[in-house]
Amino acid sequence: MSTPPATPPATAFSALILAGSRGGADPVADYAGVAHKVLIELDGRTLLARVAEAVRAAGATQIAVSASDDTVRDHARALGLLVLDAAAGPSLSVARGIEALGTPLLVTTADHALLRAEWVARFRADVPPGADVAVLLARRDVVEAAAPGTRRTYLTFADGGWSGCNLFQFATPRAIAAVELWRRVEADRKRPWRIVRRLGIGLLIRYALGRLTLGEAIAHLGRKAGLDAAAIPCPYGLAAVDVDKPADLDLVRAIVADTRYRSRN
Repeated sequence: MSTPPATPPATAFSALILAGSRGGADPVADYAGVAHKVLIELDGRTLLARVAEAVRAAGATQIAVSASDDTVRDHARALGLLVLDAAAGPSLSVARGIEALGTPLLVTTADHALLRAEWVARFRADVPPGADVAVLLARRDVVEAAAPGTRRTYLTFADGGWSGCNLFQFATPRAIAAVELWRRVEADRKRPWRIVRRLGIGLLIRYALGRLTLGEAIAHLGRKAGLDAAAIPCPYGLAAVDVDKPADLDLVRAIVADTRYRSRN
């Protein structure tokens, strides 16, 4: 693996938007009648365009799209975005992004339909100095207050249930070491006990007794990878809503159509 480019000034950052396909039919794309779900239009803009606009407005100086589909590549180029070939899984695509763009690198997904620049800016501001890698998560009560009835996957810790917000900050060149850890967690994302098992017997017992917090778990996983890792709590419940299922698409369409949401944009 080649050495990542030099880290740019602290105020500058690059962004990588993951838009690869897992192979096979995509029920969301089929439901919407498009070739790829990131080409779905929401309020006159494709999902990919909405995400790119949000990270650009948050200050990203260069934006790349990791894609495996020619229609997505063509659309990304039409939006003025750099195109990178997707690897076999999001974690390895991030490794390619770090090689191409350096750090700090913000990573998000092209189906993050409701993403807003202020969420990105708040996340980056909340990452503690010295952290090599950070992940944004929202508490279950915050998510359900913002989107009642939405069904998400939650990891349950002493400080509540948490859902990922598809926002990651790879802050330093050392963050490349997080890719292998992400690959393993990626494989177990629907099986929280396997993720927690990596913590070791002491922390596993604390988890079983309901005494382990999310921040402690993330920090420990980071140390096992030789990194300073941080879990950042998100105050915006809608940041946990992406478009994984047809029901998610119905939800984001309803949210965007809501006049109260429009007034906040």
